[in-house]
Parts: sequence; C-alpha cells; structure tokens
Amino acid sequence: MQSRTPAPRTAGRPRSAAADTAILAATRDALVELGWSKLTLGDVATRAGVAKTTLYRRWAGKNELVVDAVAELFDELQLPDRGTLAEDIEGVVLQFAAILARPEARNGLMAVVAESCRDDALRERIRSSIVDRQKRLVLEGRERAQARGELPPEEDPGEAARTVDLIFDMVAGAVVHRTLVSAEPADEAWVHGFTRVLLTGLAGTSPG
Repeated sequence: MQSRTPAPRTAGRPRSAAADTAILAATRDALVELGWSKLTLGDVATRAGVAKTTLYRRWAGKNELVVDAVAELFDELQLPDRGTLAEDIEGVVLQFAAILARPEARNGLMAVVAESCRDDALRERIRSSIVDRQKRLVLEGRERAQARGELPPEEDPGEAARTVDLIFDMVAGAVVHRTLVSAEPADEAWVHGFTRVLLTGLAGTSPG
C-alpha cells in the first residue's frame, strides 16, 4: 500500500489536540482488536468520535496514522538519572522493552516496518517520527555521562553524530530483536548483561 500525497493544508480552524489524542488512542485500540489488515480509517473515526474527513485532513492514509500512533508510545520514554551511565542505560532499556511488550506497540511497529519494505515514503516517516525523535535519549545520556567524566568529549561534530547513530542502532536493534523477533523477555538480567557488553565490549565480558 503506497502512501498518498497529502493535500495542501488550507487556512481554517486550528487542529484540536484532544481530537488528535483520541484518534491515536483509537488507532492503537483498533490495532489490538482488529489487527493491521482489518483496520480502517472509518473504524478509527467511529472509535474516536470524529468524522472520517477529520482523519484525512491530518493523515494521508493508514500507514501514516499507525506510525504516529506508535510514535506517541515511544515518546513516553524518559532517560532516568540513576547516577551512572550503566544504570541510566538499563533504566531506559527496561522502559523500551516494556513498551514493546504492549500489543498495540508490537502490532503497530511490526506492521508498518513490513509495509515500509515497499513504500519509501513510509520508511522515511518511520525514521523521522520514531527513530530520529528517540535519538534524543542517546544525546542526553552521552552528555550526562561526559559531564560525569564517564565518557570522553567528542570534538568532531560529524564523528559525534555517527557515534549517536551507532549507539542507537545497537540498543534499538538488540531490544527489538530480543522482544519481537526472538520473542524472549528483555528482563533485568538480560538488560544488565546487554549493558555490560555494550559498555565493555566482548573482551570485557571474558573471565579474568
């Protein structure tokens, strides 16, 4: 299903935050109850108590709507300040795993990722709405660790940006694979082991 090009916005009444919240919540409910294939904008509109035209003024189609509904869940992530870089990482990874364990997040994320394999516009929306927004956690964690003296400063902005990308890919990739592909729990023991490998490398986990 290819993304439709949104119609140009025209002047009119400002968007209602309450309507947006209701629509995104209704989308997540429909994902759990109906699944991706049976979810329609008409059903979401009925659940949210809005006109179908209201949805189309905001979203080009189902793909975009589901991405934003899932992205709102990941916006709940907060980097805790637990005193050390390792503890901070464990805290946010446990939050991330808990969100992925929710049916609405699991169903929605897997559906839009599958659809994005044949829809470049959707892939870009996933990147901008979910991936790029959540890199804020890596940036915050790195700055905090540098202030504590746990990580060295990076003077080269380009290299610093590449480091952020790499850290995000390692954390997100590992947790998504663990919870959604392997269907194994990302519990405290797993998260502790993962964090140790992330910070010390394979050599640092060897006996002696």
